Amino acid sequence: MNLDRFFRPKSIAIIGASRDTNKVGHVILKNLIDSGFKGKLYPINPKADEILGIKCYKSVLDIRSEIEMAVVAVPAQFAVDVVKQCGAKEIEAIAMVTAGFAEVGNKKAEDEIKRILKKEQIRLIGPNMLGLLDAHSNLDTIFLPRLRLTRPHAGGISFVCQSGAVASAMLDLAATQGYGFSKFISYGNALDLNESDFIEYLGKDKTTKEQLIASERSFLRI
Repeated sequence: MNLDRFFRPKSIAIIGASRDTNKVGHVILKNLIDSGFKGKLYPINPKADEILGIKCYKSVLDIRSEIEMAVVAVPAQFAVDVVKQCGAKEIEAIAMVTAGFAEVGNKKAEDEIKRILKKEQIRLIGPNMLGLLDAHSNLDTIFLPRLRLTRPHAGGISFVCQSGAVASAMLDLAATQGYGFSKFISYGNALDLNESDFIEYLGKDKTTKEQLIASERSFLRI
């Protein structure tokens, strides 16, 4: 399975980008800028003209250029409509940090999103995920500020984890101990893509030399 659009996209729409520095959408956009991401960034917020000096759009449907990946950071009640818009825009990859789904009993919304994903042939990581990191392509969609959570330098370890708490602790440990990371994947509720898909992808990834898969009770080293 080729998941390059999640880790080496040429363009990203940040749906739910915000001017409020305390909001997740603002943190994600700033992290992408501060990490040195070289692709095109499209903040999406119907109430803003620009955020962090970048032109803002009311919807992904207002963007004329191709969007390779969308990062969704809107409240759960808006998520279904956002996924529909991504389908209309022919966006093939969505990373959804939004929480408030099956983990709190809202399975109905997850089922509707799953139906749209299948219809529109979209792949999704999440929802309820911490984010994605690729130290080699300067991709950073983790919703914790870089000042609060230091990122590890580029290296050969790729780490996959469902739990955001475990994942953030591992990132902090790797950075302080000097371990180099290739990719970091926090996949949350695994509505679509899961650890099996990531293992398959990372097994063919040239920058990954070692995989660490974390469950709630143990670590698996591959």
